[in-house]
Amino acid sequence: MNKNQNEVTNENQADSTVALGKGLDVGTANLAAAVQNSEGGITVTVERNAFLDIPSDVYSKSMLTKLKVPYVVHNNKLVVIGEAAFELANVFGRETRRPMQDGLISPNEQDALPMMKMIIQKLLGEPRVQGENCYFCVPAPSLDVDNNVVYHQGLFESLINKLGYKAHAINEAHAVIFAELAEQDFTGIGLSFGGGMANACIAYKSIPCLSFSVARGGDWIDKNVAHVLGCPRSKATHIKERGIDIRDPKTREEEAVSIYYRSLISYVLQNIKQRFESGQNMPSFNQPIDIACAGGTSMIGGFIEVFRDEFAKIDFPIPVGRIFRSEEALTAVAKGCLVAAAIGEG
Repeated sequence: MNKNQNEVTNENQADSTVALGKGLDVGTANLAAAVQNSEGGITVTVERNAFLDIPSDVYSKSMLTKLKVPYVVHNNKLVVIGEAAFELANVFGRETRRPMQDGLISPNEQDALPMMKMIIQKLLGEPRVQGENCYFCVPAPSLDVDNNVVYHQGLFESLINKLGYKAHAINEAHAVIFAELAEQDFTGIGLSFGGGMANACIAYKSIPCLSFSVARGGDWIDKNVAHVLGCPRSKATHIKERGIDIRDPKTREEEAVSIYYRSLISYVLQNIKQRFESGQNMPSFNQPIDIACAGGTSMIGGFIEVFRDEFAKIDFPIPVGRIFRSEEALTAVAKGCLVAAAIGEG
C-alpha cells in the first residue's frame, strides 16, 4: 500500500516538472503533436491527415468491427480517420478524402474542418491547464499560387482555442530552424518538404529574414507519377513510400518518382537562390550557414544526396556549410513548434 502511494507520488512529482506547452504540425499529409515527457525528452504522436467515409449499413459496421478499425458516425456515414483510412483505401482501391490541399484547408472538402478537429483533438488531448500554449505551423505565402494563408491561420487558431488551448501560429520552415539549428544559434536555412508544398525560411539568430513557399510537395509528385503511369494516386503514394532510393531506381515506376523528386528539389533551390539575389534587407552572414531539411516528403531514400547533387549545380550566392536532413524528418516541425512554445517565440 505504502509502496503504491510512493509510486503515485513520484509520478506526480515527475509530471509536475514537465514544461507546459504543446507543438502541432498541421500538415497536408500528416498531423503531428509534440509534448515534453516526464524524462525531459519530447514525445511526438503522428496521424495521417485523411479520412474515408463508408455507407452506414450492417455489413460495413460488421466489417470494421472484425478488422478492429475505429470509426465515428458523421452525416449518417461511417467515417474512418487517420492511418486506418489510408490502409482501408488501399484495400478497396479507393482514394482517401483529404481535409487539406496544397498546404491549406481544402475549399473542395465540406467535411474538412470537423474531420481535422477530431484528429487534432485525438493528438493533443486535453490541455493540462486552461489556456496552455499550443504553437502550430502555418505555411508562408506562396511564390507560385495565390494562397490565402490568413483564412487558414484564423481557422486553426479558432479550432485550437476552442479545445482549451491558447493558439500561436509559427511559420512551418521557421519551426525546422528551431528544431534543428539550436547549436547554430538558430541561424541558417530551414526547409520543410511537406505533402502540399515546400516551405523555406532563412533566419538570423532565430529572427526570420525571409519566408516563402512553393506549391509543390509530395502530392505534386504523386499526381504527376500517377498521370504518367496511368495509375491511381494512392498507388503512386504507395510506390513512393515502400522504401525506394531515388538515386538508384529499379523500375519504371521508381524512375518516375526519382525524376519528379529531382525536379521538386531543383525548383525549390532555384527559388531560394533567386530570392537571396533579389531580396531586400537580407543579413550578411559572416560564416557559412547550414541548410536543414525536414518533412515527410524528404524521408525517401537518397533524398539528401540528390539534394546535395542539385545544390552543386547552382551558383548559390552565399557560403553554405552543412546540408543535412533531420534524423526525425516527419516530426521535426512539431518539435520545432514545441521549442518555440518553450522559448516564447511566435
